Parts: sequence; structure tokens; C-alpha cells
Amino acid sequence: MAVKKLYAGAKLRELRSRIGLTQKDFAARLNISLPYLNQMENNNRPVSTTVVLALATEFGLDVTELSAGDGERLVTDMREALSDPIFAGTAPPVADLRLTASNAPALARAFLELHQQYRQAHERLASLDEALGREDARAAPSPWEEVRDFFHYCDNYIDAVDRAAEHFASQPGGPRNTRVAAVSALSNAGVSVIFADTDALRHFDPAEKVLTLSDRSAPETQTFQLLLQVALTRQDQLLEATLDLARFQPGPARDIAKIGLANYFAGAVLMPYNAFLAKAQACRHDLEVLAGHFGASIEQVAHRLSTLQRPGAKGIPFFFVRVDQAGTITKRHSATRLQFARFGGACPLWNVHRAFETPGRFLRQLAETPDGVRYISLARDISKPAGRFGAPVRRYAIALGCEVRHAAALVYADGLDVTRHSAFEPIGISCRICERKNCHQRSVPPLERNLVVDPNRRETLPYRLE
Repeated sequence: MAVKKLYAGAKLRELRSRIGLTQKDFAARLNISLPYLNQMENNNRPVSTTVVLALATEFGLDVTELSAGDGERLVTDMREALSDPIFAGTAPPVADLRLTASNAPALARAFLELHQQYRQAHERLASLDEALGREDARAAPSPWEEVRDFFHYCDNYIDAVDRAAEHFASQPGGPRNTRVAAVSALSNAGVSVIFADTDALRHFDPAEKVLTLSDRSAPETQTFQLLLQVALTRQDQLLEATLDLARFQPGPARDIAKIGLANYFAGAVLMPYNAFLAKAQACRHDLEVLAGHFGASIEQVAHRLSTLQRPGAKGIPFFFVRVDQAGTITKRHSATRLQFARFGGACPLWNVHRAFETPGRFLRQLAETPDGVRYISLARDISKPAGRFGAPVRRYAIALGCEVRHAAALVYADGLDVTRHSAFEPIGISCRICERKNCHQRSVPPLERNLVVDPNRRETLPYRLE
């Protein structure tokens, strides 16, 4: 089997810029010629094994950072943006998108931001109330999408926050007694904690320095909210510095991102990186075992597994997604080649949608995407009751999965025949960028495909794809 060549020009330029070296000095440190470095940085030549070793020994680079994960995300996001009808007949081929993602990632992100602003403007103009009744009806990226993309392109791993959380968990009282440690940390900061019969999961009164938690919440939810308040109270400088580095400006996006970082800290304290990784590997990623051991919920455990991307100590690259009952994606992250649609829902053939039909059970699925990559996917419904009669119950479904080559490390793969071709169900990402011709669940035609409409013949779809 031919060895795939590694082109990582953008990563090399990013590393060189980060450490402040000129091309000449960088080439000298790698013991290569300046023209050779220039060719690699422009993706005219692949990165050789010798250079990879030099990067690891000379600069301590985790060689897995040279992988094409970011490039695949950008390609998927650009393909989805280009499925917009405004690009009808003008969408470039996938090969050109891959060149853009690898050679000019900043340009690709600028294009995505421009399209996002166009979408926002179009949606506002579609509403007369928005277009005519508000003075501030101007195109602006959604704060939620801005924050979501920040975590997406950080590979859902924030090193400084993760290590600070791990340090907190190593203090006396944690991690097995995390709740006591959290209350103690807040007490040392002058914050009192009380539990009351309230619908709000968490309420903090900054004037009185009183944190009120709902006594109807599940214990793991209460602990998580305690730790979130610890992050906002004791780790404020770290969170603000991280937001500054990410170039978030004051406003809703920065506020949302700060809560996101505080949530990240809470999850990382509850499930400290090295201890969690070791236990996950020992129990073969059994979510129920991990939830019981760390006092976390199934959703918290699944989400944490998708963040194990610390350089030099990476776990299995998982994808994680949460959908609501309408099929809309409310949380998403993928460290695999499988990338989720930025807008709308997930592929209807995916087992995550069937999880609502079998509450309390894990569903397993072997799936194959149009690019030929095979995955094992685990899905389960998640109910979040309010703790009192008559209160609405929030229902979601989560999915966690990885490429099938990691199946031996998952207890959920036991009994599945991963060698049988027919065992894998065909799934996609979004109908507009899925190239399957014979999908019985297709909702709209795919991009870059000609349609043939025969008035004398009707099959599953009212058209054929050429």
C-alpha cells in the first residue's frame, strides 16, 4: 500500500511565526536548505520523515499536529457554504477547495465568515420585523456560531484551562471529593453556597456573594455548577487571558465564550485529563463505568472523551454530537475526518435519531461515509427533567464515535463484525454535500450533480442523479 505524502505548509508557517524565526533561521534549526523549506511551506514538496523528526526534537512539536484535521474541517465547511443557491453553477471542484484549505487556510476562514455574514443579512431581510422595525438590523455573525467555531477549530481542547483544572483536581479533597473541594474553594473566596427549591440550576448574587443551587438537580449537575462557579470566581484572570488570545471583543460572543470556558474547566476538574484518559483506556471507554467512577453524567463523559487531544498524550479521536428532537445539532465536535453540518440537522440515516425511540439504551452502528471511511457510532437519548411534576422535560440524543480502526479499544465494538462490508450502513453529512445517488432519505439534490427528471418514471426520488 502506498504511503500517503504529508503536505503541511500552513502548519509549518504557523509554527515558524509562533516561535518568531525567519525562514533562514528556521531552515538552519531543521538542518535543511532555505529553498527546501520554502517549497515545503508552499506545499510544493511534502514534509519528509527527517524534517518531522527534527520538528519533534528541536521544537517539541507533537507530530500529530501536522495531520490534515483542520484542512478537512475547512473543506467540509466550504463545501456546505458553497451549496448555497447563490453559488449555483459556480462552485469550484473539491480539489480546489483542498488546495485552498492547505495552502491558504486564512483565506478559507475569511470566506466562511463572509458567507456567514451574508446568511445573517439574508435571514434578517427575510423578516419584515427585522428589516423594517429595528435600527440595528445589520449583518453580524451569530455570537453562538462565533463561539462554536472557536472551540471547533481549537480541536475542542484548551490547554491552559485544562491544565489549570487538572491542578485544581490534584489538591486535597479532589478529585474523588470534588464537591467538597469546590465548596471549600468558594468559601475561601468569600462565597456562601446554599441549596433551595428553585427552577434555576445556578444563581450567583455578586453583591451578597451567595451561590444558590437547585436542590432538585441531579448530584452530578450540582457538582458541575459548583465547579463552573469556581472557574468564574477563582480562574477569572485565566479565562479573560484566553479570551484575549482568541481575540474576542467585548460583547455577547465574548460573554458566551467565557461561560463555555468555565464549562470546560468544570468538566476538566470533574474528569482530570491524565486520570480520565487512563481510566478510559483501562475500561475500554465504557461510558457507564466512567460516569460512575468520576461522578459525572453520561453526556459529560461523552463530551469529555471528545476533548482528549492534548499534544503528546492524545486519546482516541472521537466525534461527539447532541441533537434535539427536531434533529437540529445543538452541540458538535469532531477530532475525526467526519465533520458535521454547520447549519441544520444531521444525516437522517444516522443512529442518533433512533435513540429517541429506545430511551435508556445504547444503540450501536457501523457506518460508512461517502469518502469510504468507516466508523463505529454509539447513540443514546438524554432526558433532563426539571425535578417537579408538570415541569417540561428536555430531551436530547447524543452520539459518540470514532473510526473503526479503533474498535478494539471500545467495549461497544464487542460482538460486531467490523470485517463484513455489508455491516456498515451508508451515512452522509448533509444532503447538499452528500454525493450518494441512491439514498432513499435524500431531502434535496446534492451540489455538483446534474438532475434527470423523467415524467414517465418515478422511483424513490422524483429525479435521477448523473
